Amino acid sequence: MKTQSMNRDWIATARTLSEALPYMQRYSGAVVVVKFGGNAMGDDDAMAEFARDIVLMKQVGLNPVVVHGGGPMINAMLDKLGITSDFVRGKRVTDQATVEVVEMVLTGLVNKRIVQAIMEQGGRAVGLSGKDDDLLVCEADDPELGFVGRPVRQNVQVLRDLFEAGIIPIVAPVATGTGPHETFNVNGDTAAGAIAGALKADRLLLLTDVSGVKNAEGQVMTQLTPDEVRQMTDDGVIAGGMIPKTETALAAIKAGVRGVVIIDGRVPNACLLELFTEHGAGSLIQPDDLPPRDMGA
Repeated sequence: MKTQSMNRDWIATARTLSEALPYMQRYSGAVVVVKFGGNAMGDDDAMAEFARDIVLMKQVGLNPVVVHGGGPMINAMLDKLGITSDFVRGKRVTDQATVEVVEMVLTGLVNKRIVQAIMEQGGRAVGLSGKDDDLLVCEADDPELGFVGRPVRQNVQVLRDLFEAGIIPIVAPVATGTGPHETFNVNGDTAAGAIAGALKADRLLLLTDVSGVKNAEGQVMTQLTPDEVRQMTDDGVIAGGMIPKTETALAAIKAGVRGVVIIDGRVPNACLLELFTEHGAGSLIQPDDLPPRDMGA
């Protein structure tokens, strides 16, 4: 009986791989930017699973870029150092002392942990921040927030060079400024959207802790256009923490990204489900002129 059960599992695995083939072919050579954060970053098993998915994406011909956050790790370090951190409209007020901690935690602890996880799964990865090769250049987003940056210029050639070398870029959302010796903390979603736009990425995947964009009845919308997103926001259906994510999505699409998916990162293999299955795994936002869940290729 055990052998029969194992055989059924193997057959199911083989069938899944076979059904995924057309999607792997469709995405061959595609650039996919993934914003990674949340509870998965603090869980070793979830981190290993995420890293395995990213390595598989690279192995089958995609060019993934991982942009990560690290809010809980920043909070923990600020607490250890006795530095008070306030929030205004959901964004961290970042003074000089705070931005130094943010840079230390994101570019050091968090970034290198993700790099290590990918290497342990057989991939090749290099950690960067927005400061490297002027990948992200920012201006102050709001004087009230201090050193919180709004991207005004991106130089993504370093990412293309890493693609060519078979290396997965892991980007910490810390940026240089337009003035001398400036360092900015950048919202992870904002940084991912700016990088995806500069790359004209095929997909931007925003991993969250919710199942996607929901309509007035509480049902997850699997497919949305920018006009529908704007209408749902005007109607108050899209509200709270979902607004910054949909704003990032709309800005990325305007910059040339072919589709943005707001996806529940708590779902096992969420990225693979979205890219390599017919039904996907989140809320896809893309222009009217592209067929549903299609690369337009």
